[in-house]
Amino acid sequence: MTEFFSIDNILFSIGGQGVSLLETLSVISGLTCVYLATKSKVANFWVGYLYNILLFLLFYQKGLYSSMLVQPVSFIINFFGHYRWTHPKAGEENSNNQLKVTLLTNGKRVYFVVQIIVLAILWGFALTRLDNLFPSVFSEAQRPLLDAFVTVTILTAQYLSAQKKLECWAAWFTVNITNITLYILAGMAFLPMVSAGYLVLAFFGFSMWRKAYKNNN
Repeated sequence: MTEFFSIDNILFSIGGQGVSLLETLSVISGLTCVYLATKSKVANFWVGYLYNILLFLLFYQKGLYSSMLVQPVSFIINFFGHYRWTHPKAGEENSNNQLKVTLLTNGKRVYFVVQIIVLAILWGFALTRLDNLFPSVFSEAQRPLLDAFVTVTILTAQYLSAQKKLECWAAWFTVNITNITLYILAGMAFLPMVSAGYLVLAFFGFSMWRKAYKNNN
């Protein structure tokens, strides 16, 4: 499977950088997932499962091991969010009997920001040791600190999305802006452009969720 989706199987080129079949499929599933999420459609989780699998393969090929290793965790958070959205507790449901949009307290906002910074530093350091611990599996990690920061922020954004917290979009803004830099440094031409598209969708999602919050609170 990894050979079929290999980065050597180039479909087209952008700016001199080849775009593989795997990268293209990842982009299509990712955009679909985010679009459905902005519309608060539960179907975004089903597409998200496929997206996790494709990203796992893509990041392994690119040497972005933090982003690769986080995909199983992301898959679990996706499953958790799928359940939370469709099984709200009493008082948490909106007019469609799904989980409604809510806000974090100021204390929780500070907590998540500090958590991202601390975990990114610790995980970034761990990534620099992967090739020494498992030389037959991993080559030298590319941009470990930046990769770790994106990874931790993505997990935070996913967790907040699973809880339908409006602040999740602030985390997604950060992820998309940082990803543009990370993908360019990793030699990917298509995904940076797509991350810009994700950024636009994030603004759209924030607007939609803020409207839903005002209507249900």
